[in-house]
Amino acid sequence: MSIVKINALTVPAEQREVLEQRFASRAGAVEGSDGFEWFELLRPIEGTDQYLVYTRWRSEEDFQAWMEGPMKAAHQGGAGAGAGGGGGERPKPAASGSQVWSFEVVQQAAPKQA
Repeated sequence: MSIVKINALTVPAEQREVLEQRFASRAGAVEGSDGFEWFELLRPIEGTDQYLVYTRWRSEEDFQAWMEGPMKAAHQGGAGAGAGGGGGERPKPAASGSQVWSFEVVQQAAPKQA
């Protein structure tokens, strides 16, 4: 069965729009990855300042391959900035904290067809 990775991002209220715009501009960045099955960005409604980034993968190996390849390359776009390496400054992170949760899908259901 598939695996699910949930990245819980702590996002101050004044950074919510920035975070959502950044995710909107990355549209298509993961969709072509081998083993990728689903993505959702979940905005909190009440009681928390954590956004949840939900991704579903065919296997842990597929997720790790994406992490070490396309995801790593995308997040190193401004590598060297702030370290004297040039390349322009990276934008300030919209989230003030991040925690990744991992799950195996053991049961699933879809709506019944009418």
